[in-house]
Amino acid sequence: MQRATTIVRKAAVRPDAVADQVALDHAARSRRSAELTAEGGLAFRLDLDRATTLEDGDAVRLEDGRLVRILAAPQALLEVKAENPVRLTRLAWQLGSNHVQTEMNAEALYVLDDPVVAELIRGQGCTATALQRPFRPEKEAAAHDHSTCGHDHHHGHDHHHDHGHGHHDHAHHGHDHGHAHDHHAHDHGHVHGPNCKHGH
Repeated sequence: MQRATTIVRKAAVRPDAVADQVALDHAARSRRSAELTAEGGLAFRLDLDRATTLEDGDAVRLEDGRLVRILAAPQALLEVKAENPVRLTRLAWQLGSNHVQTEMNAEALYVLDDPVVAELIRGQGCTATALQRPFRPEKEAAAHDHSTCGHDHHHGHDHHHDHGHGHHDHAHHGHDHGHAHDHHAHDHGHVHGPNCKHGH
């Protein structure tokens, strides 16, 4: 079975290289690995090196160079509206705090059709209308932003990590210099090492 390890984003997809296409729901478009069969019967194994989300019109490249175009399959969604925009904002906040994937635009929110979520929507005084269409929740946008705005966040995190690392480096430093005490810790393996250093 051919493996697909490379994503070709929509703008770079050459139509003449597309051998087949497959319609996937949002969950399937967010998987790193899966065994899939395209509409024309082409079976392949999705095997990406990192977690990402395939968008409508993107493609994956097979080992032989052929492309399989990815389509965003329609899904059962609820279109959520409210006469009072504050209610919609409050609902969006509540959905977010409950880790419910939500797609937003200026007029409405979209969530996967789920009776528990529908109950929550009604409880907030909003209306939910069932419909079928592709689902593109905001989490992706947040993930993309994370790579830009998240850099700072990461930076801070790494910085913090370096701090913590300082202590560990200290211990490793000791290993390198082969001090008797550190050597002793080294002999006992990593399990014992952190316990010895627990004081820090």
